[in-house]
Amino acid sequence: MNETLMRDGIAMIGAAGAAAMAAPGPEEAIRALTQGCFDLLGDREAHARPGALKPGERDYVIAGSFFVTPDRQYHMLVGSIGFPPEQERLLVPIDGGHPGWVHANRRPLLLENTDEHGSFRQYLKTSRMGSSIFAPILFRGEFHGQIIMAAQARWAMRPADLAVLEACAQIAAGAWIAQGGPAWLAATYPPPNAFRVNREGVDAA
Repeated sequence: MNETLMRDGIAMIGAAGAAAMAAPGPEEAIRALTQGCFDLLGDREAHARPGALKPGERDYVIAGSFFVTPDRQYHMLVGSIGFPPEQERLLVPIDGGHPGWVHANRRPLLLENTDEHGSFRQYLKTSRMGSSIFAPILFRGEFHGQIIMAAQARWAMRPADLAVLEACAQIAAGAWIAQGGPAWLAATYPPPNAFRVNREGVDAA
């Protein structure tokens, strides 16, 4: 792992973890962690590499988390950064795309270039992302959700970024439970502003 990213990652996890535990509720706690990841992770120069962006694409990054809904039918977006406002409560089928793979396999996942993965599905309304990372949120063996981060630029997400995201997911598990996340989710779902997609994804706006 890049030594600078390791050092900065430890500092970020400490600060974001403290903010999560001091947050007024579970979504605010998760957003503190996703904001930390958003601010630190990803190669922000990747867009300059030949082929990293296709014509019409732009350089931007998103972060958030998906939690399994009480009926176990969907992953619901929580604590998002950079998603379209109308997708604040994005609902992805439990077995949809790579979030579904992470749920089924309970393992982290790195897609350095999504073009190389024919099973990649676009769930973001604005555009298809070129690079993404996923880390499961587990508590006492139970899968609660996953932290995700993605960039439009291919190769923006690296193994070192995934390693930091995995560590952050461990903090997210504790913060989610300590802040009453499961009870909050039960009271919030189904959300009035639900934005449901099917397994095949959505078209770019």
